[in-house]
Amino acid sequence: MEKDKKKFNPDNIILGLDIGTEFVKAVIANKKKDGNLEIIGVGKSHQAMGNMYAGAIADIPGVINVCEKALSKAEEMAGAMSKIAVVGIAGELIKGNTSTVRYRRKNGNKPISETEMELIIKRVQESAGERARKDVALETDNPDVQVRLINSAIVSLSIDGYKVSNPIGFKGSELVIQFYTAFAPLVHISAIEKVCTELNLELLAVAVEPFAVCRACLGDDLDSNFSAIVMDIGGGTTDVAVVDDGGVEGTKMFGIGGRSYTHQIAEKLGVDFDLAEKLKLNLDRDLLSDPAITTIADAMSANDIEMYLENDSRHKKIEEAVDNNIEVWLSGVGIALDDFPNIEMLPNKILLCGGGAGLVRLQEALATEEWWKDLPFSRRPVVHLLDDIDIPGIENVTDVDLDYSYITAFGLLRVALDTLSGTEEDTGLRAKIAKLLQN
Repeated sequence: MEKDKKKFNPDNIILGLDIGTEFVKAVIANKKKDGNLEIIGVGKSHQAMGNMYAGAIADIPGVINVCEKALSKAEEMAGAMSKIAVVGIAGELIKGNTSTVRYRRKNGNKPISETEMELIIKRVQESAGERARKDVALETDNPDVQVRLINSAIVSLSIDGYKVSNPIGFKGSELVIQFYTAFAPLVHISAIEKVCTELNLELLAVAVEPFAVCRACLGDDLDSNFSAIVMDIGGGTTDVAVVDDGGVEGTKMFGIGGRSYTHQIAEKLGVDFDLAEKLKLNLDRDLLSDPAITTIADAMSANDIEMYLENDSRHKKIEEAVDNNIEVWLSGVGIALDDFPNIEMLPNKILLCGGGAGLVRLQEALATEEWWKDLPFSRRPVVHLLDDIDIPGIENVTDVDLDYSYITAFGLLRVALDTLSGTEEDTGLRAKIAKLLQN
């Protein structure tokens, strides 16, 4: 796309690289003087079937090839290249939990220092890391598995019962901290590092994807009372996060995503994966009146798909395949949300993103069925499909419509901002805490 290109400061260019099961999305943003971001380049490329497994990289050369295609499209659109990148990570072996720690101080009259906070945070991270390592070892039947801290954040903090946003400089005898930590197997992190090395990118951070989406929704307002359940529905997994009163309470993952529906349709009808995917995507659309169909080849393909969808028995089989998978998926959602023991009442707002969130039947089932009744909701939750206008501090200045499927990349850009602000020279209390949380 030829147009007048703005000249950007290379030091202000950031890349969010969302390596998904179905697609790789590369989103390039420019950091403006006011600290907000403007998206200037977008690229998207389809993954081969064997490139990813359960949300993690399974074929490094294959993923590198797809990333190169997506990155080239984004760079061409932006007229700029990024030296640094934040990459998302997902999958059932990612362990993100919130721990509550009570710390009794020997001298309550002495102000809390950076050194003391650093020691407390280190102890919490080490304890959480050992717990995560044991969980992954049990699930993989590998007692020698190694894990690495990838995200950490203070959910809430109080001194002698008084809630504070930053403890440094306060006096008090008892410090109570709710602390979110997320760990991933070292093999997953190493694969991401290898991809970035081959792409000549400096890996600024690896972010748990639902955590990143929560950060995107919160924006710069660290004192926000924002509460919601975020569901990132990808091709291979569904990632769930709960935000309560501005703090990320935890993240859970389970291995049912958009591809599960496609496989069910393919099996039910006895067709190949590609046709099953098209049938799934067009189940709720009037395909032949779609303005996107502009060529004879498109029309022929549309007619083939319409033939399946207009045949009553075939259409019924497709609906059954999708509905059966939705029933299993809703059970997974219930199990994930039941695994947040520190939350007395779940938020009544559900925010959806990721490519799989576009399935209308899934949205309807989440909004109308009774799956929520045995969980600690005060009333039926309201379901909302996220869009770029829902994300504060990040503006899309491209001609591309960045819908719910790109929100994870928005979150990665927000994590990049957090990471950069924690490494800049700043003597403010908020910056000091950010530095302590860097891993």
